[in-house]
Amino acid sequence: MSKILVIEDEAAIRRVLVKILSEENDSYKVDEAEDGLIGIEKIKNDDFDLVLCDIKMPKMDGVEVLEAVKKIKPETPMVMISGHGDLDTAVNTMRLGAFDYISKPPDLNRLLNTVRNALDRKELVVENKILKKKVSKKYEMIGESAAITQIKDIIDKVAPTDARVLITGPNGTGKELVAHWLHEKSARSKGNLIEVNCAAIPSELIESELFGHVKGAFTSANKDRAGKFEAANGGTIFLDEIGDMSLSAQAKVLRALQENKIQRVGSDKDIKVDVRVIAATNKNLKKEIADGKFREDLYHRLAVILVKVPALNDRRDDIPLLVNHFSNKIASEQGTAKKEFSEKAVQLLQEYDWTGNIRELRNVIERLIILGGAEVSEQDVKLFASK
Repeated sequence: MSKILVIEDEAAIRRVLVKILSEENDSYKVDEAEDGLIGIEKIKNDDFDLVLCDIKMPKMDGVEVLEAVKKIKPETPMVMISGHGDLDTAVNTMRLGAFDYISKPPDLNRLLNTVRNALDRKELVVENKILKKKVSKKYEMIGESAAITQIKDIIDKVAPTDARVLITGPNGTGKELVAHWLHEKSARSKGNLIEVNCAAIPSELIESELFGHVKGAFTSANKDRAGKFEAANGGTIFLDEIGDMSLSAQAKVLRALQENKIQRVGSDKDIKVDVRVIAATNKNLKKEIADGKFREDLYHRLAVILVKVPALNDRRDDIPLLVNHFSNKIASEQGTAKKEFSEKAVQLLQEYDWTGNIRELRNVIERLIILGGAEVSEQDVKLFASK
């Protein structure tokens, strides 16, 4: 059921629009308002999938209605209805966020096509919001310890900016979660977040992976190929394990950061890119610099904001929350009932030496859920949590 509101002060036109829309599709539920003030009240109190709004009205004109709707229900598409003398204003409303405008008297085909397109757009926006919530849940940061609270505060301050961030911490601590949250809370969230694991790509291929290549650049380059920086244009690139990147690739990344330009392997043509760079490493980059394995100038370009993700052993107070979170998540993934952990079991898990950090904890929780009893006990932990 699609809910449509028609705001129009001329009763005859309003009745025609309501009749056309109601007869066009049984799934259209059409409401009406005789002026902008009444329309705004209806929009505040209900969720409409589309609003058709006249521009010239007493009490509150269509431009004012549009501006108000964009503040209270920004995802609601607005189609403006314009008289002959309102066309310039109608065009201006597009700049203010209107989906489209329709001239009076409305052409039937134009009206119905615009309505269908606007409703499709609203459905897509809703689907994207649902998907974004799912993505956010997937990369949820669990914990209330001082260290995690500080990281969340840093993310809230830094995410809206384009400042580069270097995330450090041992393997398995959740550095990628920080990167995802920085992207999702940024103005670039509608763009791509492209992840590159620098340790997983052979050194001879890393430059091609990051910057692309042209046909014939090397033996297996049988066609032009865009790299990760181009794919991330307008969004964010996450360079995980950047401490494993070759020095020659580091030099090219440095140029990309300095000039916002890249060159594909085998080409001397510059390609402009607008990319925010977030990097992560489990290595001590200052030691890598001293050993000649990492460029100091690149380090200073990347480490505008430093975020250190603590080892799980340094945030044991979060373990009960993490146990509950993973227990819920694993039960949902496996379609089984959630298992409770006894107080003693959780206490033992808090005392465990988590060399593998969050990743190891999740694996242990899954093992205990599969192999443990109806309630995971202290004995279950002793039997199945050992390395």
